[in-house]
Amino acid sequence: MSTEPEKKIDEEKISDVEEKKSDAEEKNFDVEKKNSDDKKILDSINEDGFKSKIGNFFDGISLKYVLTVAGGALFCVLVIGAVLFFADSYTTEPIKRDIAAVEEEKRVHVKITGGMSTGEIADQLEEKGVINSSLKFRILSRLRGYDDKMKPGTYIFTTNMSYEEVFIKILSGEKYIVTLTIPEGFDVKKIAERLYESDLADKEDFLKAAKDFTPYPYMKKHKNVLFAAEGFLFPDTYEIESDASVEEILKLLSDEFDRKLTPEMREKAEQMNLSIYDLTILASLVEKEVRYPEDRPIVAQVFLKRLQMKMPLQTDATLQYLMDTPKEDVSIEDTQINSPYNTYQHNGLPPGPIASPGLESINSVLNPADTDYLYFVADRSGHNHYATTYEEHMELVNQYR
Repeated sequence: MSTEPEKKIDEEKISDVEEKKSDAEEKNFDVEKKNSDDKKILDSINEDGFKSKIGNFFDGISLKYVLTVAGGALFCVLVIGAVLFFADSYTTEPIKRDIAAVEEEKRVHVKITGGMSTGEIADQLEEKGVINSSLKFRILSRLRGYDDKMKPGTYIFTTNMSYEEVFIKILSGEKYIVTLTIPEGFDVKKIAERLYESDLADKEDFLKAAKDFTPYPYMKKHKNVLFAAEGFLFPDTYEIESDASVEEILKLLSDEFDRKLTPEMREKAEQMNLSIYDLTILASLVEKEVRYPEDRPIVAQVFLKRLQMKMPLQTDATLQYLMDTPKEDVSIEDTQINSPYNTYQHNGLPPGPIASPGLESINSVLNPADTDYLYFVADRSGHNHYATTYEEHMELVNQYR
């Protein structure tokens, strides 16, 4: 029986053991070397050296961190800026827009006051539909260096404007003079419409301010009055700066009314036991009821006489004031409207003026005609016909209406 295989196996086992022993010795050598290196490092570090090296380590980490973050942030800003730039360039509409685009435009008034931040301006523009992204506006402004260059003022934008067009307006401080004409007999709502058409003010902003605007004692708001400023905004032609605020416009018009009301006129009203407030109400009624100058003092006399006799004024003008759309003729149903302004249902004057009277109407109240008329009716051309009795009046109504 041969022993060669067994001998060969024993030799292989011995070889494996020796190899493992060699590996173990090599590992022990590496550990001893590492420990020796670590000991040398520890032995070589004194307190100052340790602090210095640790400090340099963290300095290096901090610098790398800062550079990494800054680089990343700069890259993001550049990418966002590039995207916004190309997006803005792509979506900017040409100055000559097609008819469909123009028809879709809606004028929007935006007021920028001193001290407003870019964010506040952007939010207001987005809220009113001028831009579709407040964030985009702020980023573009920051990238282009516009943040501290936007000028205060009241601006007119449209909902179809590009960001570039919006910036041009705000940066230029666009300002010009507007000639505004307010005809006699305009009420606050019509004045608001005229201001909007002239690109001077937002209608809703003006109406809101007019509700409680009382710069003079005689304008004190009375119960049930719709607009405290009604009747006291003098009808005339004005030169108004385009950036004038709603409050400035209201003051300009009311100051003119106060100037037109001379000391002699005030004294005459006092002699007639008329307050300036009541004088203005009466003048506004005359203004709305009369188309031709010669009728003013006669109609004023009819109103004054009815008040003295405690008869209802029964003027259609006060009913028309309550309607969104005026009618050529009021109906019996209209005379049943439940309102303090309904002079068919309530004796005396309405709560407040119903329009802005001109000087001729004011003077007609201060200098009424001397007649016995108590009734009048206007024909289709606007001429009034007068009567002293109700029967005569009804005959005139049947004849001319």
